[in-house]
Amino acid sequence: MSSWKLILPCTRAEAEAIDADDEALFGIEPMPVLLTSERIEDDPDHWQLEAFFESKPNSAALDAVRALVPSAKGVKAVAEKIRDADWVTLSQAGIEPVHAGRFYVHTATNKGKVPAGATAFRIDAGLAFGTGTHATTSGCLLALDRLKREGKRFENVLDLGTGTGLLAFAALHLWPRAYATASDIDARAVAVTAENAELNGIGLGGGQGALALAAAAGVEHPLLIGRAPYDLVIANILAGPLVELAPSIGAVLAEGGTLILAGLLVGQAETVAQAYRRQGLRLVHRADRGDWPTLTLAKRVRYGTERVTRMSRGKGEAPGFGSW
Repeated sequence: MSSWKLILPCTRAEAEAIDADDEALFGIEPMPVLLTSERIEDDPDHWQLEAFFESKPNSAALDAVRALVPSAKGVKAVAEKIRDADWVTLSQAGIEPVHAGRFYVHTATNKGKVPAGATAFRIDAGLAFGTGTHATTSGCLLALDRLKREGKRFENVLDLGTGTGLLAFAALHLWPRAYATASDIDARAVAVTAENAELNGIGLGGGQGALALAAAAGVEHPLLIGRAPYDLVIANILAGPLVELAPSIGAVLAEGGTLILAGLLVGQAETVAQAYRRQGLRLVHRADRGDWPTLTLAKRVRYGTERVTRMSRGKGEAPGFGSW
């Protein structure tokens, strides 16, 4: 099978704003695989977009991809033919495996030798975000690893904006008897998570040690509400949505619960932390990886008649409030 590759320059801001649901892409069938990367390390003005096509793209398809990166408007969009190639393998060729704490994340093509004592997850690159290569995802993996080393135990975990499912898989590895839920606003990301769960031997379902999935915007979904409160919530999304969702995330987090936030830039950390302080959370740890901080917060415990307690919903079901 022949595949085609288009490379366009872009900025980091443009790379971060690329949305697979962009209407400009709807007319391309099948959808291309899009990857962004730095051309010059730590230079926000020198990034690139790579688009991989299963067949020769027409001018409309090339223009649609170029429209995703306005700074490349003056660049001629020319796709290069790659003969007898597996386009998925090619799209992953430049991705290096990631070793973060006790976790080792690789694709189908770059597994190499798993470090001694590390738990390996196969997460293939694609439209869903969260392969472990980005500092926000690896930062969350390190935060989970640190919580385990500190002796923390969790029984009910939510990975909000799961992308590929990686962070939910890591949490289940660390706390295998926990109830776990993963959600994403993009239904395709939820489908990708289900596929990745099968690849990595993660069972799907609502019981202990299994992963329940939902396509949802924020926490407004019967499954997510019904399984609350969570004693661990991981939200690796963007600063704007994190601030907007602070009241609802704070509401589904159990008293004394832990919240891991990522997807924000250094300059946005205080704004995000302040939004959660208003919900009764305090910052207990911060770790920066380049421009990308990972925040770990804890929700205060209240005492008296207003204190919320966890209720059992019966054998084999996640603890929660039931219907709110």
